[in-house]
Amino acid sequence: MMDNDPTLNGKYLGTISQDFVVVADTLKEASYQVRKRGYSNYPIFPISKVPTPIGQTLITRGELATNWHYNVTYLDEFVQRKLIDDVEAFKKAYKDPDEFCCLFVIDENFTSFVFIPYPEE
Repeated sequence: MMDNDPTLNGKYLGTISQDFVVVADTLKEASYQVRKRGYSNYPIFPISKVPTPIGQTLITRGELATNWHYNVTYLDEFVQRKLIDDVEAFKKAYKDPDEFCCLFVIDENFTSFVFIPYPEE
């Protein structure tokens, strides 16, 4: 479930990558704030084409000419909502939040975690 699955690559990676160039700085700063303020060491950014109740809205679709809505939350909410069963496995798979953005892609019947590297400074 934590791997970049091939379905994601074909169908979503293009629009996600296109958006990511625009939103990366905002997401990176939000990730930093979540960790700095002690909310969690595991920030997660749910993204969806329609608004989702998971997390707090960060960027609405179209706001920065984006294809996706971007929310911000963290591991605890995923555990409370029973979206993650194996917390230890998730923590092991989670990549360095200074270098990678943890997106949770939600689209119709498809959901997947994907880690995208932030652009080099």
